[in-house]
Amino acid sequence: MLNVKDISLTFNEATPDEKKALQGINLTLKKGDFVTVIGSNGAGKSTLMNVISGSLTPDVGDVAIGQKNVTMYPEFKRSQYIGRVFQDPMAGTAPAMTIEENLAMAYARNKKRKLKPGVNKKRRELFREYLSTLNIGLEDRLNAKVGLLSGGERQALSLLMATFTEPNILLLDEHTAALDPSRAELITNLTRDVVEKFHLTTLMVTHNMQQALDLGNRLIMMDKGQVIFDVSGKEKQALTIEKLLHEFQRIRGIQMDNDRAILG
Repeated sequence: MLNVKDISLTFNEATPDEKKALQGINLTLKKGDFVTVIGSNGAGKSTLMNVISGSLTPDVGDVAIGQKNVTMYPEFKRSQYIGRVFQDPMAGTAPAMTIEENLAMAYARNKKRKLKPGVNKKRRELFREYLSTLNIGLEDRLNAKVGLLSGGERQALSLLMATFTEPNILLLDEHTAALDPSRAELITNLTRDVVEKFHLTTLMVTHNMQQALDLGNRLIMMDKGQVIFDVSGKEKQALTIEKLLHEFQRIRGIQMDNDRAILG
């Protein structure tokens, strides 16, 4: 479903501020894979997300979704294949528009545009049905401005908007990091339910090692723009935070900077 081949990207090349953000990244996701990505700040996690989504263009390498090479596709053109939820609850939605208007825009993402109302009775019922699966009462607030929602409610809406058209790839970029613990747990559980319900191919970046262990069928660790550890199946299920830290130290010869990785 996703094939990232030999991707490299350098920022500020040939200057004192040169930084090799990605170095020869190769990554393949099969349909239905749920891959969690961990690593310290600056490891290249979000940069990889941005290359896949099209907001950054790699210096070399290719990105394919399904059988289609999308390396040269701009971000807006890739959006028909990709759903994404960002760390900031304020991103990914239009605050001045209502819940149903936001949902109508997301609903049209992978469809041909027509000169018809974005919201009609049939769609409104569909939106209400999907919102009810969140179990937080948004189905009764279709005409509420999104800017009035709490961070957790807004992130739940963003997750629904990113997934209910069943995209080829779902990108989750530390989408619980800005929430308080109870809201983060709510969004984590919703994520698990939605991914399983739609059998979505998912790539999720997180600083929280326990979250990375609890979710998904595969885990990769990045450092300095490289994938240094890749584990799946029963081997992933047997991992603990202590074992992950040990693996990093074994591979890199130094301890992971715990200040930049949430251990639990």
